[in-house]
Amino acid sequence: MDMPFVDLKSEYSAIRAEVNESINLVLTSGSFILGQQLERFESEFADYIQTKHVVGVNSGSDALLLALWALGIGPGDEVITVAQTFISTVDAITRNAAKPVLVDIDPDTYCIDTGQIESHITAKTKAIIPVHLYGHPADMGTILDLAKKHNLYVIEDAAQAHGAEYKRKKVGALGHIGCFSFYPAKNLGAYGDAGAVVTNDDHIAEKLRMLRDYGRTGKYSHDFVGINSRMDEIQAAVLSVKLKYLDRWNDKRRKIADLYRKLLAGLDLTVPTEKPYAKHVYHQFVLRSDNRDALIDRLAQKEIPAQIHYPIPVHKQKAYAHSFTGLSLPVTERVCSQQFSIPVHPWLTDEQVELIAAALRDFQK
Repeated sequence: MDMPFVDLKSEYSAIRAEVNESINLVLTSGSFILGQQLERFESEFADYIQTKHVVGVNSGSDALLLALWALGIGPGDEVITVAQTFISTVDAITRNAAKPVLVDIDPDTYCIDTGQIESHITAKTKAIIPVHLYGHPADMGTILDLAKKHNLYVIEDAAQAHGAEYKRKKVGALGHIGCFSFYPAKNLGAYGDAGAVVTNDDHIAEKLRMLRDYGRTGKYSHDFVGINSRMDEIQAAVLSVKLKYLDRWNDKRRKIADLYRKLLAGLDLTVPTEKPYAKHVYHQFVLRSDNRDALIDRLAQKEIPAQIHYPIPVHKQKAYAHSFTGLSLPVTERVCSQQFSIPVHPWLTDEQVELIAAALRDFQK
């Protein structure tokens, strides 16, 4: 059975003509950095998520790094986030010489447990980074209320949530800053590394544009130290093509998720939930089981791919062992020991979904 976990070949095949034409326009233009294609994508993505400014950068990791930098967060500051995330969320905090403060997650959504945030706020706290993990929005209403009460910034990590909604509003545009990754396997992916920082604040947007380009105000004028983190024209051109299909592809992911839920009902598996306030876009379809490893082996025997996101939470990573000694996050640790993902990409057929579900059902007979 030829069943890739992520099917970027089929995606390219479906939009080949448009993508090739768009890339060819860049090649023939002779403009590859900070040109018309980037301006176009930034404008289109701003319209899509209903935010004022989009600043294209070279990765989702840099989006987080620059977001904190633009807000002046640094040595002596604390930022509250989660350990159930890709490590770049926490890396961005430490690379700005601030201190990450990790709290546990909600066992249903796998996003930050908003009931635990306030007890971790101190005089040093400057921001909260909720992660819209796997495509499900965090409880942004509660987070924004807490941020307003304590005068904190909210930086949304929306790297896995392109098109997801909280109370009918696109995530990424709800806090002070939103950060997106366009890694190829994302719901909206480039053909290489790319990312974006979004905001409704004019001053922050201007600073972000300078930070991504060496702190530049003119060709050889630099007001402060920045970095080279510019989304290139080819990636912007590809993303403009794919953005037109994002909602359609997300709708397909949601239909596949609904079919999985129907076919897996009654099994000893925890399936993804969708809170009333949320529109989940299923970047991953994550299951939980105490028999995870055996289930993955059984799927592999039937040539069905499965992956684990993420087996080791950040506070247990070797890179952070010295920073979080003795920290206990029981829900995060339990979830990380149980979770695994099965294919949910838009090119999956109903027959393939049924085969995957049948393999999971057979395991429990």
